[in-house]
Amino acid sequence: MTAEVESADQAAVAEFLARPESHGLAPGETVERIDTHGAMVFLAGARVYKVKRAVRFPYMDFSTLELRRSACEREIALNRRTAPALYLGVVTVTRGKGGTLHLGGSGEIIEYAVEMQRFEQASLFDRMAQSSSLSDDHLDQLAGAIAEFHAAAEISHDAAFGGRDGMAWVIEENYQEHQQFPGLFPPEAAAALDQSGHAALAAVSKLLEARRRDGFVRHCHGDLHLRNICLLDGKPTLFDTIEFNDALAVIDTLYDLAFLLMDFEHRNMRPAANRVFNRYLGASGDFAGLAALPLFMSARAGVRAKTGAVQAEALDDQTAAYEARSEARAYLGLAANLLAVEKPRLIAVGGLSGSGKTTLARRLAPLIGHAPGALHIRSDVIRKHLFDWHETTPLGPEGYTPDANRRVYGEMARQAKAGLAGGYAVVMDAVFAKQAERAEMAELAAEAGVPFTGFWLDAPAHCLRERITGRHNDASDATPAILRQQLDYDLGEMAWQRLDSSGDAEQIAVRAAGMFSSPHDLPDNANKINKI
Repeated sequence: MTAEVESADQAAVAEFLARPESHGLAPGETVERIDTHGAMVFLAGARVYKVKRAVRFPYMDFSTLELRRSACEREIALNRRTAPALYLGVVTVTRGKGGTLHLGGSGEIIEYAVEMQRFEQASLFDRMAQSSSLSDDHLDQLAGAIAEFHAAAEISHDAAFGGRDGMAWVIEENYQEHQQFPGLFPPEAAAALDQSGHAALAAVSKLLEARRRDGFVRHCHGDLHLRNICLLDGKPTLFDTIEFNDALAVIDTLYDLAFLLMDFEHRNMRPAANRVFNRYLGASGDFAGLAALPLFMSARAGVRAKTGAVQAEALDDQTAAYEARSEARAYLGLAANLLAVEKPRLIAVGGLSGSGKTTLARRLAPLIGHAPGALHIRSDVIRKHLFDWHETTPLGPEGYTPDANRRVYGEMARQAKAGLAGGYAVVMDAVFAKQAERAEMAELAAEAGVPFTGFWLDAPAHCLRERITGRHNDASDATPAILRQQLDYDLGEMAWQRLDSSGDAEQIAVRAAGMFSSPHDLPDNANKINKI
């Protein structure tokens, strides 16, 4: 499975870097060590030193000093794309004539390390997730940062990366390594996952090849989970990009995103995953690849299962090893669950301004369909994007002409069709004051062959007015004056299910969930409403 080499030198380097005096720390200061299957990380004062382990895996080779030097240099170059302030350079560990070790120096180089600026561990997104301190603003900024990074990443049309063959390689590598741990992963479970993965790949092979040809295979991050994101100067910052194997980093952009979405799912944080998912799609416009996302997320969980198994073997602490094995098993189960097929559906939420459409849509979206939940398509956001306008900056009258409205509803329908075609449920969020607009939603669902449910939210005028005046930093341009106009609308025949939205948002979502046409539409997720 692995080949350990130069273990004596690495043990000496680890002992040296773990000593406070090696870093000139003040009395009482300590060095914190973090171990992964591929690296030893030492947190010392204001600096971090990351040493590649002398290991060889099928997908990662640090078995020689020269390979580790090259990997360190590449890690600096690649991570400076997203975190230039963190990555300071490559430093040497040398052995002097008396056998003593030094950081830098002119002696024999026995190891290389990546030197980084240290940041508070509490700012890591996995820690923030554990402490429930990830805000909606953090998630929105994160989605935007990822979309911006992907848009600027180098495109690859090389058939060796991404596409059908790239994903086939991931599935096959996962299976080969899962088989190495029969006591941890039951052989029948590993074989079933492999079979399901190849079946899912066959269904989207043409799509993956088209995406490769169209420029969606790029030099991405490759290891984009919550532990590799931190809050730096108040902004989500991606770091620890994969540098050791281009096959793991030159990938489909949605496969890159899938690691993060899968990580949220593993942590039972689907509302967070759904928000990032929707914000990313809104920023990137990449709806065409959605059919491949379940396979991408499943493959990511399979990767986590095998790396967790390897890490468990390397741990001396039996309690930590037991926890790592348990988590690895959970990842394998998640990989299988993420390939389960769920029929998409269309939901529309309408109502006058201030009726709580977006609040209800955001609560329902994570509960519908497979991970990470439904597409939430909001007219207010679409309108700003169509006019290339900042989301929270009010548009003038030109944004609300009949022609502008037709463009908004047309774009909403286009995105909904793409989402449904990709197998995802869709929640449409707009006023839908005209009977013809509501009829178009039912027709859209009928054309796609999916179930449809329409909700109309009612609330007293004073409640609508209070909500509108209480909004801040929101995409809606509604004002009390606009509401007065809306109150005079002739809504026509209302065939949608009506909900009193003047009360508690959680209870409204519970009532909405109970009004779906089939009791199976919201199976195990309905009890999560109160957590959103």
